[in-house]
Amino acid sequence: EVQLVESGGGSVQAGGSLRLSCVTSGFTFRASDLGWYRQAPGNGCALVSTITHDGRTYYADSVKGRFTISRDIAKNTMYLQLNGLKPEDTGVYYCAVDPTDSELDVVDACPDFTEYAYWGQGTWVTVSS
Repeated sequence: EVQLVESGGGSVQAGGSLRLSCVTSGFTFRASDLGWYRQAPGNGCALVSTITHDGRTYYADSVKGRFTISRDIAKNTMYLQLNGLKPEDTGVYYCAVDPTDSELDVVDACPDFTEYAYWGQGTWVTVSS
């Protein structure tokens, strides 16, 4: 059974930092493509960052230079380091594995199984000004 469990969310002031973790099991982590999405309150769910099985990364323009995606293959864990947080970064952050052929950057709501096959339950990040 594929499982993804996010943690590390919380409440911080603008300019602060958090590190999100996504602990996974039930699939071959080192051979998988993974991603992070953000569901902002009252808005759609946007793709934030991805990392491929061979280590290539992608960042949404809104987070470039502030967020860093990484993974620890030995621990089957993916991370998202959030620095320089802004109030607009507030939302539920989801990790996901096994992307489909769809290339939408924003969907109505997460999880969206037309984008990725498996999702975690999400972790809240609240950034106050």
